[in-house]
Amino acid sequence: MRLLVATTNANKVHEIRQLLTGVPMQLTTLAQWPDVEAPDETGRTFEENARAKAVYYAVATGELTVAEDSGLEIDALDGAPGVESARFGGIEMSYPEKFAMIYRALAARGSVDSAARFVCALALADGDRILYETRGIVEGRIAPAPKGSGGFGYDPIFFYPPYGQTLAEAGDRKAAVSHRGQAFRALRAFLQSHF
Repeated sequence: MRLLVATTNANKVHEIRQLLTGVPMQLTTLAQWPDVEAPDETGRTFEENARAKAVYYAVATGELTVAEDSGLEIDALDGAPGVESARFGGIEMSYPEKFAMIYRALAARGSVDSAARFVCALALADGDRILYETRGIVEGRIAPAPKGSGGFGYDPIFFYPPYGQTLAEAGDRKAAVSHRGQAFRALRAFLQSHF
């Protein structure tokens, strides 16, 4: 049996493959369906986007499909960038440029070390049916400055207090606590007990 991991983000694919080790399925990616265009992400929540992507790709490919939507919520910015995390500042903007935008916005609000969280909503679809959903959250703060070269995305500015460092500095320990780690470990347990 095959499972389509519906993302084109190579960093996410690498992370997800590790998290789903032991699942009795062959993992495939969207690279095998280059003609399937990405859907618009119009949901107002991570869950809405995850469900929409999972169903869209499951119907388009005929494969059992898992999709996730994830991002960073910053309390002092009223939850931004949230579901717009990947598109924050424009899809072409680099992450260091996104970080600079965030720090400017936080400085303007006088809350540079705001509480923040990473959220990952995950949905598993078979055709137009959702078989399973879950959510992972990791709480932290915005770091005083970007730090660390591991991880990807917003990891260098996300300070995780129990580790005393950013997720970009956490190395292999990141997966043990990350939002995506939580969600995909729950999916792994579901798949192992149902397939």
